[in-house]
Amino acid sequence: MKYLLLGTTGCHLCELAEELIHECLADRPGTKVELIDIAEQIQWQADYATLIPVLLHERTNKYLNWPFTKDHVLTFIDQYHD
Repeated sequence: MKYLLLGTTGCHLCELAEELIHECLADRPGTKVELIDIAEQIQWQADYATLIPVLLHERTNKYLNWPFTKDHVLTFIDQYHD
């Protein structure tokens, strides 16, 4: 199962989101999150620039944007489990 964490370098909220997501994934070894800096990815900027950090399920394009909690992340991951 693969997700993308959309953010930007130097974004404090993005760093918090990354830490929270890594905590959530500690017990889910088959779930991977790739960090994407949207400043370098024009295709993500139009849709997500004002929402970052965003946890995106790549296959469905469903997303969870900040602010989110551990419960939100776990529910989101369970909902889109491949």
